[in-house]
Amino acid sequence: MTTPLPGRPVRGSTTGRPIMALLDLLGRRWTLRILWELRDGAKPTFRELQQRCDGVSSSVLATRLRELGEADLADHAGDGYALTEQGKSLFTTLVRLDAWAADWRPRQSS
Repeated sequence: MTTPLPGRPVRGSTTGRPIMALLDLLGRRWTLRILWELRDGAKPTFRELQQRCDGVSSSVLATRLRELGEADLADHAGDGYALTEQGKSLFTTLVRLDAWAADWRPRQSS
């Protein structure tokens, strides 16, 4: 499976619209959790990140880190993993989306 990136066909979009590529990437198992665990800039090692993610399998974690690296959202920063500048920007946007979701009240059926 290839990394969803703008301009590449992705789930739901044969044209690879940037928003569709992003939603495809973020919708993959563990991706949001990995971004969440990298939020504080502590640069966890692979094993530390695996523990923080409740024991995600090493193969899935390696795949997600590779995809996040290809998307320039996270990178191995010498002594551990960290968000890139784009990753930090995305995380700021996700925090706002989380705040919106906390107030989300679906209409009650009558």
